[in-house]
Amino acid sequence: MRFTEITLFGVYVAPMSVMVIAAWLVTIGLRRIAARFGLSRYVWHPSPLVFAVIVLSSMVLVAPR
Repeated sequence: MRFTEITLFGVYVAPMSVMVIAAWLVTIGLRRIAARFGLSRYVWHPSPLVFAVIVLSSMVLVAPR
């Protein structure tokens, strides 16, 4: 994947914004899995279960390869 603009209905969109949306969707999935199996009961605060920054940085690191 090259980091060039993506055309979405004639509007140029930065590839980072597409990765943010993808990371958000993955984060929603991870939060639902954590809620389904009750993993949020075992942490002091549920916020550490939000992996958006980790997922997004992983996508940015893996995408150019």
